[in-house]
Amino acid sequence: SGFLPRTLKGEAAENQPPFRDGAKLIFSGCEKCVFLDWTLYYLTFKIKVFIMDVSNKGNNTKMVHGGSFPDKYLSATVPIYQTSTFAFRDADHGAELFSGKGEGYIYTRLGNPTVGALEDAVAHLENGCGGVATSSGMAAVTTVYTAFLGQGDHMIGHNAIYGPSRGVMENIFSGFGIESSFIDTTNAENVRQAIRKNTKLIFIETPANPTIEITDIKKVAAIAKEHNIPLCVDNTFCSPHLQRPLEMGADIVLHSLTKFINGHADVVAGMLVTKTKEHHALLKNVMVNMGGNMDPHQAYMAHRGLKTLGIRVDRSQQTAMKVARFLEDHAAVEWVKYPGLESHPQYELAKEQMEGFGSMISFGLKGGLKAGKTMMNSVKLALLAVSLGGVETLIQHPASMTHSKISEQERNKAGISSGLVRLSVGIEDEIDIINDLKQALQ
Repeated sequence: SGFLPRTLKGEAAENQPPFRDGAKLIFSGCEKCVFLDWTLYYLTFKIKVFIMDVSNKGNNTKMVHGGSFPDKYLSATVPIYQTSTFAFRDADHGAELFSGKGEGYIYTRLGNPTVGALEDAVAHLENGCGGVATSSGMAAVTTVYTAFLGQGDHMIGHNAIYGPSRGVMENIFSGFGIESSFIDTTNAENVRQAIRKNTKLIFIETPANPTIEITDIKKVAAIAKEHNIPLCVDNTFCSPHLQRPLEMGADIVLHSLTKFINGHADVVAGMLVTKTKEHHALLKNVMVNMGGNMDPHQAYMAHRGLKTLGIRVDRSQQTAMKVARFLEDHAAVEWVKYPGLESHPQYELAKEQMEGFGSMISFGLKGGLKAGKTMMNSVKLALLAVSLGGVETLIQHPASMTHSKISEQERNKAGISSGLVRLSVGIEDEIDIINDLKQALQ
């Protein structure tokens, strides 16, 4: 990946395609190393490079090494190519790149080595054919909507997806003549019944934000394929460490990299991963022409966060289980939704579909909204803030914050009650998180 051809995986380099930047690949006669002729820089550096094949490695190995490529200094991490444009070797080289016949980079909105490394790394984890990095999670959402929907088309979405993902469709895309039906997709038959002749996209998020409901990806994917409708799954709440929708029949996977993948509350970014080259080309073209590209420094930061995704998610979900049980047993708590609790309505599906229960919890207090506000105003360790998936524990009130642009009637239909509190469990010591919630609930 990166400058290295994706087909080169520790094998002899004969007859392999050229590097992305046009550098020549010369087989050295050694099965474990190659020599690179860096003609792009008008100098020749003879560098021995050991190439790791991560395709059959475990998740954490893929996170640490996926997307890496060698530079002339053999950097341990992918360098930041903080440049807006790239020089051509000569006029013919420039013409080749613009025609699509040459390998290399032109302009960072069109592609950048640092961004490309992150795209490859996430695509490896999702077992997709390629990634499309975007400036934000919402840039990824609007790229999908723009790519698959036009005037007179219809989409189906889960009624409890991320608030802006629904809001932008109902308040902006509707103005271009696009129709939408936001329904309860936890019952796959609801999806079948909602399909129309003009339905061109099915968009789900599982677990759902903020209700933590689980949609059966395999069942919805089967229905989508019956009708030749692409299925996009927002996998933000799980990350590829816990769930890989492409393996279950989805066509596109979407991530807000801001959340678990970056994991440090210091980057806003998004990613799309596709099953087919055709969908990858379509989404890449829309992203490039709409200008929703990722900045190289964003990519570097998100890639750095990705390397510790597995250990962060494992730690936070281990704590989340104990926090969920604490809340379920607390006298002031009316209900708790967490996939790892036997009381969750899709507990069995979560065990089958996910490789862990994650660290997102929603719950309601017996005193309703007033009690919820008192609690949120009383926490001392958890941060009262939107977003999720970071190392710090975050708590927020969806009805007045992330989902406030959805009408109260539609929120109630989606299960987003005024008393619902959403908790993103971080990696702090579990006793400190539980003690903070305990004192806030007094």
